[in-house]
Amino acid sequence: MATTKKKSRAKTQKKLVIVESPAKAKTIEKYLGRTYKVMASLGHIRDLPKSKMGIDFDNDFEPHYISIRGKGDVIKKLRSEAKKAKQVYLAADPDREGESIAWHLSYLLGLDVNDKNRVVFNEITKDTVKDAFKSPRSINMDLVDAQQARRILDRLVGYSISPLLWQKVKKGLSAGRVQSIALKLIIDRENEIKAFEPVEYWTIDSEFKKGRSKFMASYYGVNGKKVDLNNNDDVQKILGQLDRDGDFDITKVVKKERKRMPQPPFTTSSMQQEANRKLRFRTRKTMMAAQQLYEGINIGEGGTQGLITYMRTDSTRISSIAKHEASQFLHEKYGAEYAATKPVKGKLPEGAQDAHEAIRPSSVFRTPASLKDYLSNDQFKLYQLIWNRFVASQMTPAVMDTMAVTIEQNKVMFRANGSKLKFDGFLKIYNSDKEKDNLLPDLNEGDTVKLSKTDPAQHFTQPPARYSEANLIKALEENGVGRPSTYAPTLDTIQRRYYVKLNARRFEPTELGEIVNGIILDYFPDIVNIDFTANLEKDLDGVEEGDKNWVQVIKEFYKPFSKEVEHATEDLEKVQIKEELAGFDCEVCGSPMVVKMGKYGKFYACSRFPDCRNTQAIVKEIGVICPKCHKGQVIERKSKKNRIFYGCSRYPDCDFVSWDKPVGRDCPKDGHFLVEKKVKGGLQVICPNGDYEEPVQN
Repeated sequence: MATTKKKSRAKTQKKLVIVESPAKAKTIEKYLGRTYKVMASLGHIRDLPKSKMGIDFDNDFEPHYISIRGKGDVIKKLRSEAKKAKQVYLAADPDREGESIAWHLSYLLGLDVNDKNRVVFNEITKDTVKDAFKSPRSINMDLVDAQQARRILDRLVGYSISPLLWQKVKKGLSAGRVQSIALKLIIDRENEIKAFEPVEYWTIDSEFKKGRSKFMASYYGVNGKKVDLNNNDDVQKILGQLDRDGDFDITKVVKKERKRMPQPPFTTSSMQQEANRKLRFRTRKTMMAAQQLYEGINIGEGGTQGLITYMRTDSTRISSIAKHEASQFLHEKYGAEYAATKPVKGKLPEGAQDAHEAIRPSSVFRTPASLKDYLSNDQFKLYQLIWNRFVASQMTPAVMDTMAVTIEQNKVMFRANGSKLKFDGFLKIYNSDKEKDNLLPDLNEGDTVKLSKTDPAQHFTQPPARYSEANLIKALEENGVGRPSTYAPTLDTIQRRYYVKLNARRFEPTELGEIVNGIILDYFPDIVNIDFTANLEKDLDGVEEGDKNWVQVIKEFYKPFSKEVEHATEDLEKVQIKEELAGFDCEVCGSPMVVKMGKYGKFYACSRFPDCRNTQAIVKEIGVICPKCHKGQVIERKSKKNRIFYGCSRYPDCDFVSWDKPVGRDCPKDGHFLVEKKVKGGLQVICPNGDYEEPVQN
């Protein structure tokens, strides 16, 4: 009887699979069936302690890991299930972080690190997941060491410099390897803008006609050479050479067929950039939506499906199965002429890893339209972007007919460029820059045309633009700083610390950011040296590939860095952030109010703090009377997310609010107050009801 019970118990023993998130666990458990139990570790379960450095400097930088606070119950449940399980599989994400989570789990659960219990998959689909469980491997210690080395390096930098900043500047500050480079790039760009001296230049846009056809051409040069127009005198000299009523000769016509190639499918970086540009998604929002699409969405009859491949990758490689599926889809949907025989291949940036495929839909036959009802708005927008980009990458080029015309009179040259879309190719699906036809009349060498009008215009060179999130990620990637998983937390940190702020979706450094950057530049030059940091990233990649020893990499970094810390501790003087007088007294105690720097910028506070804790928000009047109550002033305010909006100074008596800046005038059509909108090229005054708009002001 006892033997029968033992056999019965053995039959009910399940195989335990541990992943990071409950969503991923839910999806995988459906695929694997009733003989498996899938649980989530809820991310990392062990880490360095928060209260101290946690690194043994005398023992080859041995890290002292502890169970993360709050994870006790999770660990207890995992241990309990692991003891009962027939087999334990560790199925965290297929990257350094995932490998590290698997390693920490194996330690806590008492598993042999050499056992073949590590399962990885690049997409969460039924076939892929089931295939992955047929060939588990042991934990890759090179990947673990690479993650461990990065974690220790970041801890050494953060826990060495941050206390100095707390002591010498103000509490709550921090410094890190990648965030310090990002901050320096933003400040360097701001200094370029401040130092920029505009240079005057002129253009002459002209309208010509041949018969009844009119077309535009622009001044190019003289005597067959490009000659710039630096001032109005240069313009008048050129105009003086022209016989406005005479004929202009067509001296050269070049007709070509130009191909425009599709872009490769997304990497993490290019997805973050494009989502920022096209969807106005912040980097963190993009990665959150991508994680959800990867881990699985319930799509009705199809059940829960992982809709995209793994979203942390710097490879543009595509599997042969995915290429074949895309080709089949394109042949069926659009025809053979749209399916590329040799799809575009992206070039890997220097130092990029090719461990995973590019980001693509797990099945191209799941079109965005077919999934719209099952996805949130953010998920749908991002999925559509990923799907479009991937499908376009497998399509034929767009073909343009172009025409370049040179027009001359008295040795003065004008040029006109025309284009016409001959075949749309990949543009049928994915067009990031709208191609517009610019048709020229039928012109041939030897023809003559007449000048209708000229439009000389003065311009000034513009300073470089401030970084947007997309531009900053691109700059970090081009400089080899950071890796796909680091961009979102880096941008988040420099904003949370109020080192930078977003103004019109562009980064501006704050006074606090400039102070911190100055200290790091003076005392820790290697931290903000792009080449040094990029080489350190290569060393970490070398650890991952098994070519470098992680302890040696840290030793080479720490030896000079520790001397810099000693020097800064001895020589760095306390930085006094000047408190400006606010110009009025505290309404509570009568002492002068001062301007203080806080987490979200400047505010008014009583100079007797902490004895008097009276504070006030700094409000900025914009010189416009409230359009609702006509009594209060419209003031600039900030939302909880630090976004600027406009409200009435009489709040809460008047609840007027607007995201756009009122201009103090009413719409001539419907009487609604007009607002100022930032558009490409400048500012535009519009009616929020959409009935009226004024020309763009540069």
